[in-house]
Amino acid sequence: MDSQINIAIIDDHTLFRTGVASLLREFDELHVEFEAENGLQMQQMLLTHRQPDIILMDINMPLMDGFESTRWLKINYPPINVLALSMYEDDDAVIKMIKNGACGYVLKQTKPKELLEALKIVYQKGVFLNELVSGKLIRSISAENSEPKFSDREIEFLKLCCSELTYKEIADKMCVSPRTVDNYREALFQKLNLKARSGLVLYAIKKKIFKIE
Repeated sequence: MDSQINIAIIDDHTLFRTGVASLLREFDELHVEFEAENGLQMQQMLLTHRQPDIILMDINMPLMDGFESTRWLKINYPPINVLALSMYEDDDAVIKMIKNGACGYVLKQTKPKELLEALKIVYQKGVFLNELVSGKLIRSISAENSEPKFSDREIEFLKLCCSELTYKEIADKMCVSPRTVDNYREALFQKLNLKARSGLVLYAIKKKIFKIE
């Protein structure tokens, strides 16, 4: 990896937050840009610091929690990837974070090397689907009253989203410009009321558009 991954940590528990920051600083691949104790403080930090590549986001925080913070980021800073880092593993919390735009979800008891690997995957691919996330969402993404209609190219794009290809690589494979791929993605987000690639992947699996080998 040529450059460091720029990280921010949002968590209201000071000891945990600073501990994670110290741990991440031990990895040469990572740089911790800033820490914040809730979404409101995060908003202020974003005005005065370099934009992080990935934000590690807790859920239960005062003033502005992880759900609201993630939704706000996807509207105001869409390039920033959010990786949820929480002690909650119930279906509702995982599903809500993914639907609000998180690209993955890891538990606070995750081992340091596993967290590093998750951050690398998010940085490279924009999505991290572990068993925790995929199992819960495949069970829980429900069909809408009326099924959305997709073009052949949108279906092709949806299938390629389930691969390890980046959006640029998907554009090359489809022989279209990155801007066209962006249009496919945004159209699908709107049709499916989703905000992240992880949601597209799990929708494709749920609807058997993509089959896991």
